Amino acid sequence: MGKVVSREELVSIRRRLKAERRSVVFTNGCFDILHRGHVDYLSKARAMGDVLVVGLNTDASVRRLKGPSRPVVDQDDRAVVMAALAVVDYVCLFSEDTPLELITAIVPDVLVKGADWPIDKVVGREVVESAGGRVQAIEFVPDRSTTSIIDRIRSSGR
Repeated sequence: MGKVVSREELVSIRRRLKAERRSVVFTNGCFDILHRGHVDYLSKARAMGDVLVVGLNTDASVRRLKGPSRPVVDQDDRAVVMAALAVVDYVCLFSEDTPLELITAIVPDVLVKGADWPIDKVVGREVVESAGGRVQAIEFVPDRSTTSIIDRIRSSGR
C-alpha cells in the first residue's frame, strides 16, 4: 500500500492510527497546479498533528466546482504529485462536491481549511467537533493561486 489509498484503506489506517494514539489532520482540495501556496498550506497543516491526510477532488468533482476547463492536471497525476510531498502521509480521492462523507468515515482529530472559509461554514466541522476534535484555519500565501497561474499563462499568448 502506497500513500494514495482508497476510502476503505483510509478507514482501516485511521483505526490503526487511533489505536496508536496518533493525531490525524485532514484537509482537502483540488490542488490542480501545485504551487508555493499549496506547499506552505500543507506544511502548516502537517505541523498540527502526527499524520496528514489530503482529500483530493476527482476530475469530475473539480469540473463541477471550477468549470469545464478544469482540472488542468488529471486526478491520477495530482494524486501522485501530492503523495510525493514529504509532509503528506496519505492521499484519498473523493468524487462528491464536498469531503463530508470522507470526513465522516475517518473523523480526523484536526480539520484544516484555508482562512477564506469561516470556521462555522467548514464542511465536516460538526463531525469533528462532536468527536472532540478541532477545526483550524490557515492563512494563504498572498498572490499565490492556481487561478492566477492559469490567467498568467492565458495572457502570455503562448
